[in-house]
Formats: sequence, structure tokens, C-alpha cells
Amino acid sequence: MGTGHHHDHGGHGHGEQGHEAHGHGGHGHHHAPASFGRAFAVGIAINLLFVLIECGYGLLSGSLALVADAGHNLSDVFSLLVAWGAVLLGRVRPSQRFTYGLKGSSILAALFNGVLLMLAAGAIALAAVQRLGDPEPVQGVTMMAIAGIGILVNGATAMLFMAGAKGDINIRGAFLHMLADAAVSAGVVLAGLGIGLTGALWIDPATSLVIVAVIVWSSWGLLKEAVALSLGGVPAGINADAVWRELAMMDGVRAVHDLHIWPMSTSETAMTAHLVMPGGIPDDAFLHGVAERMRARFGIGHTTIQVERSASACALEPAEVV
Repeated sequence: MGTGHHHDHGGHGHGEQGHEAHGHGGHGHHHAPASFGRAFAVGIAINLLFVLIECGYGLLSGSLALVADAGHNLSDVFSLLVAWGAVLLGRVRPSQRFTYGLKGSSILAALFNGVLLMLAAGAIALAAVQRLGDPEPVQGVTMMAIAGIGILVNGATAMLFMAGAKGDINIRGAFLHMLADAAVSAGVVLAGLGIGLTGALWIDPATSLVIVAVIVWSSWGLLKEAVALSLGGVPAGINADAVWRELAMMDGVRAVHDLHIWPMSTSETAMTAHLVMPGGIPDDAFLHGVAERMRARFGIGHTTIQVERSASACALEPAEVV
């Protein structure tokens, strides 16, 4: 990460020598390991096959719920491709132009997938509302059989990504897509059962609207966090105030200013901070200790600390950085 003294504050040249250290105390949060490559490949293959089967039977049986589910599954295949591409791009080595590499592509992928989920929900809702006004006959048994397979396909694919869903919202996006689809398929099974028992054709589009609610409810958090990360927001799960207090409590530190915490990707976090230490920096071990503490306590893997002897040059007091 950054080199030298990135002083853009007017008072830093008053004879006080700043010291800057950069620590890679491990990489915070969880990386998407190579094993996810197989998960993406398997997930894409079985879902693409299922989309073709489900769409065909949906058209033959006249079920909007099945066709809507197939459309959502197709968007999931696309989202898995995007998420996988981001994982691969994240492994590209840093260059003169992209000094972090292309790690940030995972944030763009998560944002894209959040928006894609909302668009898919909107399309399903529109079709369902139109169908409510003009219900068409459907084959309930066919709906139940195909959607039952869908539960297995989507549930199995979701499990492939469950391990990485907690620490990486790009992987969580893939996981949520698959989990939402399993719920959607379960809804279609119930709709088929309801139509078979009652003959009420409105159950099919009504189920589609319930499906939309499930998708929006499960995806809103993903979209909100992806927007925050794309704007350089502190990742969820890291308390900036707690980081500031941890730094301020360290021996010899009189003040902390210019604390910035931002995501390098959906799984790695970086931070910079200026520490005012009138007695000067003890030794390099102190800087390495700070980096290790940030990694262990907050999952921040890339820490850059600048030490200053005087507080007179503070450009941004902590209260101004909220």
C-alpha cells in the first residue's frame, strides 16, 4: 500500500519528523479460497441445466410461477458468473496503475448482484400483477415436480457457498441468490399443491408476489452493504470507535487523528492512522505490534501508521471523522 509520507496537511513540516509504518499482519476477514472455483463451476453447470428444464416445463404447463422461477434462476447463473469473475480478478497482481490489484472488483460484483436481485424481483412482480387480472390454467402436478427438483438444486448450490458467506459479501451474494431460489421453489411447490386441491388459479401469481417479497427481504441487506463498501465505508463488523480507542490506549500515544478504515475488497480491509507520540516511536516492534493487534482484534489486514511527536499539525480531529 502507500509509500513514503503522504502529507497533505499544512503543518507537518515544522521540524517534527513523522514516522510511517506499513503492516501486513495477515489479511483480515476470509479470503475466497481456491476451492470456491469448483463451487462456482458446479453451481453454474447444474443451475443452467435446471433453468432449461424448468423454463421448458413452465411454458408447457402454463405456469407463470415456474417461468418466473426459471428467469430468476437464469439471473442466478449470471450472478454466479459475475461473483466467480470477481474472485478471479481479485487474484490479479498489483500494477503501477492498480496498486491494490483488482481486489475491488468483488465489491462491484456484490453491488451488481444486489441490483440484479432487485431487478429480477421487479420483473416477477410485474408479470404476477398482470396475471392476477387474467389467470390462466396451470398444471399443478408439473409445477410441484419441477419446483421440487429446484429445491434440491438450489439448496445444494447454496451449501457450496455457506462456508464463505459470513466473511465475504461477494460469496454471500452467491449464497443468498441460491437460498432465495430454494425458497422460491418451495413456494412453487405449495402453489401447485394449492391449485391441485382448490382449482384456484390466482394462487399461481399470488405465490409469485410472495416470492418477490422473499427475494427483496433477503437481498436488501446485501445491497445496502455493497453500496456502503463501494463508497469506501467501514465494513460491517468493524467498529471505528473501538479501533480509535484501541490505538489511543497504547503506551506513549497522546492522540489519534486521521483514522481511516476502508475495504480493499469484500474480504480485505485496510486502515491508516496518525499517532501523536511526544516521546517518539519506541522501535519497529511497536509498529508491528499495532498491525498485529489490528489484525487480531478487528480483522484489518493492511495497517499503515504514521507517528508524529507534535499534535500541533492535526488537520482532522477524530470528532470530525465520523
